[in-house]
Amino acid sequence: MSLRRLTDTQLKDDPEIQLRSFKRTKDFFVAIDTDGCITDNMNGKQMLIFHPQFMEYYNLWGIETYFREVGEYYNLFSVDRGCNRFVAISLTLKALQKRDDVARIISEANIVLPKVDLLDEYIYYTKKNKLGLGNPSLEAYLDKNPTNLFYYKMLGWSESVNRAFPHISAKIPPFNGVEEALCQIAEYADIVVVSKTPYEDLANYWEDQGIDKYVQLIAGQEMGSKGHHIEMVKTSGGYVNECILMLGDGNGDLKAVKENNGLFYPIIPGSEQYAWDNFSGAFKKFIDRKYRGGFEDGLLDGFNRALLTTPAWEEPGYDHKISYREKQSIRKELYEKFSPRNN
Repeated sequence: MSLRRLTDTQLKDDPEIQLRSFKRTKDFFVAIDTDGCITDNMNGKQMLIFHPQFMEYYNLWGIETYFREVGEYYNLFSVDRGCNRFVAISLTLKALQKRDDVARIISEANIVLPKVDLLDEYIYYTKKNKLGLGNPSLEAYLDKNPTNLFYYKMLGWSESVNRAFPHISAKIPPFNGVEEALCQIAEYADIVVVSKTPYEDLANYWEDQGIDKYVQLIAGQEMGSKGHHIEMVKTSGGYVNECILMLGDGNGDLKAVKENNGLFYPIIPGSEQYAWDNFSGAFKKFIDRKYRGGFEDGLLDGFNRALLTTPAWEEPGYDHKISYREKQSIRKELYEKFSPRNN
């Protein structure tokens, strides 16, 4: 099949139209994340795009190593991995505000951290009005607060990363075995892309990689939370709990499917290729309805152990230079490979 894309008007005025009108064609439903799951682009997204752009917009280069350390923890290595960009910024700013070592530096360098309470007000606004956390809802909130520069800058940052990220992501192919797995899934299940990435980026990536033919529809950040995506497809399709499976790399993916009583297959960060190499056998257990219980519990145990629950700066004997340098080889390799400053 060919992916039926949302029009610009639909994306702006009624982004959930395809979720509401979803038609079931198979007995099983598989939801799949993209960033860090289908493709190994999570490190590049954060280290090359999100964090440098935010420091540029808010003049935070004076605390670069601290901002990167905290931002990378929440976005890449903790149980919050894969959370929405605005939620991640809120977590990052709150952690920075609490650190005495950061407080000394910003005081000496006359650096001003953005007001996280203003960001939290926007996040609360989306929850209260059941809106997706993304540029459309931020624009709507900005219209209600037209004199507040904070929201103009936040929208500017979000738009800038949307423009820059595809140039990195497009260069990174899916993991080996992804298309074979999608072909196997499509024989038995309806496939829906469930993500917190903007819709256009998702649709472009799946089309450019030639794998959009396997999916029924794509749900991005404009359509609400991942749990909401799954709930709407489950309701529209009438799938039973044992016939719902989510493939993801973050705790948010696990939460999204479990709040809908479905099953989870983890693409564990750092062991993604292993997960795809062993997917076929796991999928057979799923369609044979032998997945829940001991088999899934074993997968979840490995997944939970891979994601951190306590940041380095809260551990005894913490040394910022040592902590920051632990990830420096990853940053250096990415910059050497993509050289975004030279493009």
